Amino acid sequence: MKNSYRPKGRSRLLLLVAAAFIVIGFYVLEVVGLNPASLLESGLLAMTPLALTAVGECITEKSGVVNIGLEGILLITSVTGVYGAELFGNGYLGLLFGALTGAFIGLIFGLLSVYGRADQTIAGTGINLFAVGFIQYLLMVIWGFPGIHMLQKKLIVRPIYTPFGQLSIVTVFAVAAAGLAHVLLHKTVLGFRIRAAGENPQAVDVAGVRVDRVRILATTIGGALCGVGGAFMSLALIGGVVKEISAGKGFISLACVVFAGLEPLLALAAALIFGFTEGFAFAVAVTPGVKEIIPFYFVNMIPYISTLVIVTFAVGRRRFPKASGVPYRRE
Repeated sequence: MKNSYRPKGRSRLLLLVAAAFIVIGFYVLEVVGLNPASLLESGLLAMTPLALTAVGECITEKSGVVNIGLEGILLITSVTGVYGAELFGNGYLGLLFGALTGAFIGLIFGLLSVYGRADQTIAGTGINLFAVGFIQYLLMVIWGFPGIHMLQKKLIVRPIYTPFGQLSIVTVFAVAAAGLAHVLLHKTVLGFRIRAAGENPQAVDVAGVRVDRVRILATTIGGALCGVGGAFMSLALIGGVVKEISAGKGFISLACVVFAGLEPLLALAAALIFGFTEGFAFAVAVTPGVKEIIPFYFVNMIPYISTLVIVTFAVGRRRFPKASGVPYRRE
């Protein structure tokens, strides 16, 4: 199978235009009174769960399995991440607990999709609907309150201070995960098998490779990365759990995947764009003299409006695996 990853001049031009737009945007923000450094910090924090979730879904969909239940995984792991942090007395162990929870959900989804031959769209929707009620149940059972639970300050995963401002270790991990996912998919035998399972599972089967195991491994990895993103939201972004904590980030991550055409590095770039739109909304909300002029709720719609715009232009221009969403039946 030929390598479908072919960088194009148009993509490079778009990246250059985007970079120029960001530089000009920072200058304009400084002129109107917003702090570009603060915007950069908040944008990187907002980017982190989106990037982790989108990169994981790129791996999943490359194998031919489509998991739209990312919103549900983010919701559930945001609770289990806090529970793990309090159980072990360490925020980073809470992140690990969230990753294990996400991996378990990804594993179950993979088993249903591969062996149960479940409709993947319906199964993913089921995860999202289940999570909405389950998160309130967990909040009530574990902490006795269905709406919110705040974390002790000592358990919060705090950013580190650098010469360029505050930066979370998990943000660095998200960037590294995108790079490693790119190497995995395009430079390793396992990556070749994952891509082949999505493009031509019959050929993979004939070659003696178990398509079912490859796909289940991909869904488990994707779930684990999404789980880290969910735990990060509660342990670092919010400092606790509320029942609406995901706020559509799972669906925005899917938009990043569509925009990227299942390429992890482009998914990272898309997550960065969406993260900065969310960071811009936060900067407007806390900047005196600006928040009185620009309505916060109007600015808060920008991430979702940009999602619709990007998906509208991206759909139809991206190539996805031929066997995407199709259960493989071994003959």
